[in-house]
Amino acid sequence: MQMFDLHCHSIFSDGELLPSELVRRVEVMGYDAICITDHADESNMEFIINHIKGLIPDLNKFSKTKLLSGIELTHVHPKRIGGLVEKARSLGAQIVVCHGETIVEPVIPGTNRAAIEAKVDILAHPGMISEDEVKLAQKNGVFLELSGRKGHSLTNGHVAKLAKKIGAKLVINSDGHSPSDFMTKEHAKLVGLGAGLLDVEVKKIYNEAWEWINSL
Repeated sequence: MQMFDLHCHSIFSDGELLPSELVRRVEVMGYDAICITDHADESNMEFIINHIKGLIPDLNKFSKTKLLSGIELTHVHPKRIGGLVEKARSLGAQIVVCHGETIVEPVIPGTNRAAIEAKVDILAHPGMISEDEVKLAQKNGVFLELSGRKGHSLTNGHVAKLAKKIGAKLVINSDGHSPSDFMTKEHAKLVGLGAGLLDVEVKKIYNEAWEWINSL
């Protein structure tokens, strides 16, 4: 099973690590790929994407861990999400994440649906996502996140149950902000098992996401 994380943060938003240190730390942990997805709206999106993109050639030349450029649209009004997804992709974000309706933050209702309709790549910690929204995610090819982060992880079981029922794609991410947040392969597997998945289903999640990563 390949090891990767497609949702984490550097000092460009509320993370603790420089991008270079972040990559180095997960490289030592055996990661095959990492996507830095700092929190953004219109005010800082261009800055973040351009700076991560600028690092990729040199970092990927010397690191065993492949760095991908990403962004996490965070607490933006649902009506703004579609335009920001298009802007992020035009700037060169390889992976667009949207901060979903976690039960531990006051995310605006309707964010999950707007993000799925805009065909973000990953809907992070989608909370008590509805069955209709999961069906739309399955149709639009949106990955639903099982989170390793305290608080956001409280609804992993609900998300996994609906995704399994409907056939929507899942991904396991740390939402890492500090060095201690990044998960070993064994811990990430436990996040999936703890959400009610079987070992073979966790492996399938990683295999499907890895195939997608290689297409970027």
